[in-house]
Amino acid sequence: MDKQSFAYTVIFTAVVTFAFVLLLAMANELTIEQIEFNQEVRLQRSVLQAMGVEFQDDEQAAELFERVEQIEVNGLGLYSYERDGEQLYAKEYAGSGVWGTIRGHLGITPDGTRTLGLTVLEHEETPGLGGRIDEGWFQEQFRNKRLVDGRLEMTSRDGTGDFDEDSGEIDGITGATGTSDAMARIINDHLQQLTQALGGAA
Repeated sequence: MDKQSFAYTVIFTAVVTFAFVLLLAMANELTIEQIEFNQEVRLQRSVLQAMGVEFQDDEQAAELFERVEQIEVNGLGLYSYERDGEQLYAKEYAGSGVWGTIRGHLGITPDGTRTLGLTVLEHEETPGLGGRIDEGWFQEQFRNKRLVDGRLEMTSRDGTGDFDEDSGEIDGITGATGTSDAMARIINDHLQQLTQALGGAA
């Protein structure tokens, strides 16, 4: 066949395309189980961290997660974990950030008065600015934080997150007002759902 002909070009392109598609499909098939496993590990760690449950490694996290139950309380889907006779709760949250959806888990005490913790699993915020919501200092602020009138207030100090646990205040991210405001809105919306569900269950 004439290599300069239109038919040769079409056939050659089709063969090369098929080969690449086949290779991609094989690579996907070989890695899909590992990807799903990694996603499950991230989920387990996120839920446990949101409830303030400590673990040393992925193996221990998997063992502890076996004790986590998925329940429904007054129509709200929650994760539940019993620690020292106390029931702890966590909820998946999601909401619009500046550039896309922010998703993670939020933990709360059974009486709905304090957060247990917060994790950020996914976001599309600007690296170095709003993207700092996935940094430890920011998320650590939500550990054992008392709610004031059922809410947390996003404010600004010096970017250290150095607020008293009973203040009800969270230090926003300097230079990322949009992301800070979005996080405040998302978290307070989900806190309202949590406190209403748990209050109604009491």
